[in-house]
Amino acid sequence: MKLFQRLLVAPAALGLLSPISANANEVNLNDISNYSDVENVELANSFSNQLTESTLLAGGEGLGGVSELSDSGYDDGFSATTSASFSVDMAIGAVESNPNSEAVSTAYGYQMDLSTSFTGEDTLAVAIDAGAGAASLGELDLNATDGDALIVDGITYTFPVGDKLTLLVGDSTSGSALFSTACVYGGFTNTLDDCGNASSAITATTHSVFADGTVGFSASYDIGNGFTGAFGYNGQGTDNAGLGTEEGLDFYAGQLTYTADSYGASVTYANLDTATSWGLNGYYTFASNLPSISVGYEFGDIDAATFREGTADEINVIDAETTQWFVGLQWDELGTGTLGVAMGTIGPQVEDAEENIAYELFYTYNVNDSMSITPAIFILEDNDPGDDDQTGVVVKTSFSF
Repeated sequence: MKLFQRLLVAPAALGLLSPISANANEVNLNDISNYSDVENVELANSFSNQLTESTLLAGGEGLGGVSELSDSGYDDGFSATTSASFSVDMAIGAVESNPNSEAVSTAYGYQMDLSTSFTGEDTLAVAIDAGAGAASLGELDLNATDGDALIVDGITYTFPVGDKLTLLVGDSTSGSALFSTACVYGGFTNTLDDCGNASSAITATTHSVFADGTVGFSASYDIGNGFTGAFGYNGQGTDNAGLGTEEGLDFYAGQLTYTADSYGASVTYANLDTATSWGLNGYYTFASNLPSISVGYEFGDIDAATFREGTADEINVIDAETTQWFVGLQWDELGTGTLGVAMGTIGPQVEDAEENIAYELFYTYNVNDSMSITPAIFILEDNDPGDDDQTGVVVKTSFSF
């Protein structure tokens, strides 16, 4: 009961938004306009988007002065083909896994996405993230491990080749970036947002060796008649191990997807250097007032060995088969928001072992076009001796602008 008593803090915190909104609505713009005059308007208009001598920093003389910068096309602003979008997520909640972990905690995540096109058909994209928060809320994947520091979370360049082929290459990105996995469920927790194909999708964040600095290549081809083919690769390009070497890990994956008006299916195969994996996914969207259903099933084989340093002696051999499954229901237009409920295994499970299952329930209420509030509850089973299940109750507020 302590867990739910502590969570009374969450609605109280959200209630602080109400007076702020009320005060904003009571502002009389007509009264404010009386304080302005022609001189103030002229002063405001004087700040035009033109380059002046004050733009130059110390040492700027080497650039050739203002005229040279103007001739080069610099206009003290973004180019016409550059855009930026921002998002902020703030969460409060508690995760109970043992009698000593009932504290109400907070976390936040911030992301800035910059994109530029040079031809009108290509895209250079940069993602910049920051975040901080309690480790107990790690399931929300809010960049909380960044420790308030802004980091470059990925740089990609996407461009077409002809009318049907699209290519993507980048750093800190996934080889599955252009995959079209047949799933329409928007997962709330980090565990259930992969639709059951955590291994075959070769997502960079799924495999710890590729968490930082992975080089990714992805390709998508429009076959026609609803079919799409895709290929992906991840390697340790920014690591000393390198690409395509015996020392480094190299992941390859291919996918075939079929999409119709109300349903879709995909099959994915991945070679994970020391393992292989097959992923099967599908979804169906019913008529209004009924939820969409997304399912996923994955099976794989692990064949890895650890050798004693400096010798050919095997000291740890893993030869096992794994499975993973997922089911998710989602009502996209329930009231003014979205309701989702899902369950599935917590990643690939070794065959014949007792499965660890995850459950989640969430409702996203759209306050306006740029703000939403999502209360959610999730349970993560842990069947290992001495470990407890995790039960989390969280409220997340999201902003996009």
